[in-house]
Amino acid sequence: VQLQAYGGGMVQAGGSLKLSCAASGSIFSINTMGWFRQASGKERDFVAAIRWSGGSTKYEDSVKGRFTVSRDVRKNTVYLQMNSLKAEDTAVYYCTAGRPISSTMRLPTAYSYWGQGTQVTVSS
Repeated sequence: VQLQAYGGGMVQAGGSLKLSCAASGSIFSINTMGWFRQASGKERDFVAAIRWSGGSTKYEDSVKGRFTVSRDVRKNTVYLQMNSLKAEDTAVYYCTAGRPISSTMRLPTAYSYWGQGTQVTVSS
């Protein structure tokens, strides 16, 4: 599976950005797509994920109510709508895909495929 992410950029605090990630290749081999982020000097952290079939979602607590993950199965694309952005949301955002079980959806090691990162910078 190949993942191509785009949509990052710079925005002021309180603003919005929408990330997209298009998947190609053996889509049948995955059941989940998601987003992680990595701030400078920190570990890669879970942001949100969505089951490819059914569309159930999971979010990291600090983004609940501000971020929305969605998918378009016809376009093999997952989205991350980010609203009310804060300076602490600044990071490189990575799209990912794999077959995690529910208890491992927040772990980067549970995903097999990664896209290139896209920088999101929120200025305060």
